[in-house]
Amino acid sequence: MIGQHDIVGGAHFAFTDRWGGVSAAPYEELNLGGAVGDDPEAVRTNRELAAKSLGLDPAGVVWMNQVHGADVAVVDGPWGTAANPAVPAVDAIVTARRGLALAVLTADCVPVLLADPVAGIAAAAHAGRPGMVAGVVPAAVEAMVKLGAEPDRITARTGPAVCGRCYEVPDTMRAEVAGVEPAAYAETSWGTPAVDVTAGVHAQLERLGVRDREQAPVCTRESRDHFSYRRDRTTGRLAGYVWLD
Repeated sequence: MIGQHDIVGGAHFAFTDRWGGVSAAPYEELNLGGAVGDDPEAVRTNRELAAKSLGLDPAGVVWMNQVHGADVAVVDGPWGTAANPAVPAVDAIVTARRGLALAVLTADCVPVLLADPVAGIAAAAHAGRPGMVAGVVPAAVEAMVKLGAEPDRITARTGPAVCGRCYEVPDTMRAEVAGVEPAAYAETSWGTPAVDVTAGVHAQLERLGVRDREQAPVCTRESRDHFSYRRDRTTGRLAGYVWLD
């Protein structure tokens, strides 16, 4: 269910795999995405199971309406309240509230979790190829800094995502992406043009001064323990969670 849960200086970083939920094929088992065609009741149950396994209140987790952009929302509580009435179309969320869990959904894109435990600032970002090119991760870090975070105190974790050996793209697209982020230039294991979004994200973080970084070793397209849109098309969604004690 929870493939990885690290705690660093009071900051929690967790990533799910696809097992331990109630969804039926092709979303089996722990699909956490509510907009992929799965039974909504199964998704609700899965989100409860995942949250409770992490010691979180399922109703207190903040999700996003992800659109492959670079917009960021600052939040102090779950959506559906007077302060936060509706889920906005954003690809990064930032909070200065300790204990508030932020979540990001992926199925090949890079889930990016960020935290400055000293300042008490956390962020979650959804960095697919378009979002990485648009600068969603730098935008999230900028929002954190405005709230008092410092880049050299930020811990960054990127979760399971399609690797550069497997993310085949047309040569023109690779050139366009590399023109923005050279570190994303890649080649598949079978010798065709590719993009390495995770490498691009880490290069962006390095330039921003975020030095404490780790990358999950899992390629979603290669791993049957993880959902992959590029492999299966109709499939579920993984989640990354970040919060501060």
